[in-house]
Amino acid sequence: MIKALGVAMMAIFMAALSGCSGLQLLDSITPSSGYTRTADIAYGSDPRQRLDVYQPLQTAAGRPVVVFFYGGSWNSGARGQYRYVARALAKRGITVVVADYRLYPQVRYPAFLEDNAQAVGWTHQHIGEYGGNPQRLFLMGHSSGAYNASMLALDGRWLQAVGMRPADLRGWIGLAGPYDFLPIENPEVRPVFFFPDSPPDSQPINHVSADAAPVLLIAANSDSYVNPQRNTAGLAKRLRAEGVSVEERYYARVNHMTLVGAFAWPLAWMAPVTDEVVRFVMAPPGA
Repeated sequence: MIKALGVAMMAIFMAALSGCSGLQLLDSITPSSGYTRTADIAYGSDPRQRLDVYQPLQTAAGRPVVVFFYGGSWNSGARGQYRYVARALAKRGITVVVADYRLYPQVRYPAFLEDNAQAVGWTHQHIGEYGGNPQRLFLMGHSSGAYNASMLALDGRWLQAVGMRPADLRGWIGLAGPYDFLPIENPEVRPVFFFPDSPPDSQPINHVSADAAPVLLIAANSDSYVNPQRNTAGLAKRLRAEGVSVEERYYARVNHMTLVGAFAWPLAWMAPVTDEVVRFVMAPPGA
């Protein structure tokens, strides 16, 4: 019965993606219970520099923290559309931060990374006020949001600007991320990275080093947007060559969009993304 409902919801979700918004649909069916949300916190002066904090209902100090960056080809997205991701993790005892950031055409690379770093810097300074432990800080993102998370985790310039280092992270999680995508084929993404003069230092794979934090990389076997072999498997291979702890998970039932959709309860049967992320965050390698 549950699986049948999930199949039905998947069909509705996929239909919505071709029309208005599957993300809005998932948000509309996400219960408002199971967490406490503190919304619209400013981490900068721009209207897009806002974040929401989701706390588990059970009172406990020192909970692990996940800062989540959504995808949208650096052209679109809103933190309110990912309440279902935050709820899935908050219900399992994780404090979650979902941050907006400036998008194209307002900004281009690397301004959105500067925003992401500011959001992480705010989290590191203030999350103790919300029951989170800044020493148990993880980054997570989907699609272009996974790119953002990887750049902060691998390229020290961005966190250094807010008084942090990649070593301050306990780990990071990438969901269907583009980590090696030059030359750029997607016409929506080309102007974001100054195509055809896209800088090589914009690529996460070019910032791999032996001191990188542990990582959990998750992808769909079949992804028509981001090639999992070039991006996920390619980054994993490069990280392992440097001795970095890497875990890879590939799933057959999901695609680029339903991979993140599987955090929502009707689609959870498609891939155990919530279980894998919770396991990784609660006991990362080397903990």
